[in-house]
Amino acid sequence: MRKNKKKHEEEHADETWLVPYSDLLTLLLALFIVLFAMSSIDAVKFSQMARSFNSTFQGGTGVMKYPSPFQQTTNEGITTDRVKNKQNSQAEQEKQEMLEIKDKMDSYINANNLNVQLMTSLTPEGLMLTLRNDILFDSGTAQVRAQDYEMAKEISQLLVMDHPREVVISGHTDNVPIHNAQFDSNWHLSVMRAVNFMKILLENQNLDAQNFSAKGFGEFKPVATNDTPEGRLSNRRVEILIKSVDPEPTSGEVQN
Repeated sequence: MRKNKKKHEEEHADETWLVPYSDLLTLLLALFIVLFAMSSIDAVKFSQMARSFNSTFQGGTGVMKYPSPFQQTTNEGITTDRVKNKQNSQAEQEKQEMLEIKDKMDSYINANNLNVQLMTSLTPEGLMLTLRNDILFDSGTAQVRAQDYEMAKEISQLLVMDHPREVVISGHTDNVPIHNAQFDSNWHLSVMRAVNFMKILLENQNLDAQNFSAKGFGEFKPVATNDTPEGRLSNRRVEILIKSVDPEPTSGEVQN
């Protein structure tokens, strides 16, 4: 009986090697899956798979904890591209609208033979309409002349736009000193000329006063030399700046 029992026990081989063998097969399977994912160069799927395997194989540092060798294309990158495309589209639309306003003003200038007195130009800030002071004010005064009042009213009509924009009225003088009972400096004179001209513009009920502001620069921003009568004439001016509208922020965009 003892011999038979011993012989029966010898017939059952030791099977403990199956445990490490099955672990080895599991690791090999994971390795091949990783290699396949890397060869497909799908960074998003690779990251998802890495997180999945890392949560499974805890304990020790696995290959999944190292960053992907491929540049990831995330939803954030796609969103950024969409924001840029939308802003570019808005900027192009704004440019076209500013050109339409310029064409309307140029048509008015040409129709009334005002090419010497009025001039339009596009600047990085927006559309600039320049008026020489000689057609608005008498020397040393800040009141718009009666004969130019109607022209100021017509200019106000040109400022009525479908999309309201910020409008800045700026007064400028030459460098000839002024000191009288009303004004103690060119700066003071330029400010009051801008304000008085703006008041006439805002008599137009279709304009919103909250979009308008006035500035005075005196002789400190000349566009020509003050050494000649022609240069001083150019420097005595009122400018109307119609500011461009910045592209609308997209949801999720950070504002400063």
